[in-house]
Amino acid sequence: MRPIIIEPTENPKVMKFVADYNLMPGSLEIDRTSDISEIPLAKKLFVYPFVERIFITANFIAVAKQDGVDWENVVEPLKGIIEEELEANPRVYMQKKAEVEQIFAEMTPNPMVMKFVSTKVLMDGFVEVKSKEDAEEVPLAKAIFDQFDFTKEVFISDNFVAVTKNVSVEWHEVMIAMRTFITEYLQNGGKISNATPQKHESPVENLINREYTETEQKISDILTEYVAPAVEADGGKISLMEYIPETKTAKMLLQGACSGCPSSTATLKGGIENLLKQFVPELVEKVEAVNG
Repeated sequence: MRPIIIEPTENPKVMKFVADYNLMPGSLEIDRTSDISEIPLAKKLFVYPFVERIFITANFIAVAKQDGVDWENVVEPLKGIIEEELEANPRVYMQKKAEVEQIFAEMTPNPMVMKFVSTKVLMDGFVEVKSKEDAEEVPLAKAIFDQFDFTKEVFISDNFVAVTKNVSVEWHEVMIAMRTFITEYLQNGGKISNATPQKHESPVENLINREYTETEQKISDILTEYVAPAVEADGGKISLMEYIPETKTAKMLLQGACSGCPSSTATLKGGIENLLKQFVPELVEKVEAVNG
């Protein structure tokens, strides 16, 4: 049986159950109004009336409980259920018939960016190519720039390629051609990148060349665990750029599809700001975006 480690969080209502592998791409937040027909694990956990919400991302499941129930009385039964369900279905969702490896096109919150998702991992980390002139060390990006003159930027991370276009075309006109090109390039064994990928944990260090303070690290850890998987699922990257203690402001570096996205401000205010206020209310009162 796959072992699960129990970890407390900054929020006393939330407990993490950590696996030794990634459970799913992106992230998933579920409450009692959500459709859980394809998620057996959620069905089992919501049998317990004190379970209010479930958050699944990367290699852990975070369970939020109601007040009035002590973790010491329920944490072991929940751990047992999670271990049993992951043994039966390691990838959280119900298993479906295996598909041939291919590339899927996905819209992102940024209308200028299309995300092309592979069924296999492309690299550990990410590279961001801002122009054709910068693409020499990234053969996949160079090939895309050479083939499609409407390409403005290419962002490669984990199992996807996010392409930013200019205004000369609409995605519905070129999406199939782009997807076919990337698919054939990868299936023919084309080289993805000769450049060293930046690491997800703290890509901002390459820009500002400093270590995080203890406070910044605490904020960054929350972003890495709770926010980054969902942002990466939309073809982007987010990390802590700067923290201003006097105003309790966290400045976020947005890259990939998130950079310049019309909905990024709303996402920060509606989601990330609220999340940080919930976990570290003594540290963060507002967040601001800095486009990478």
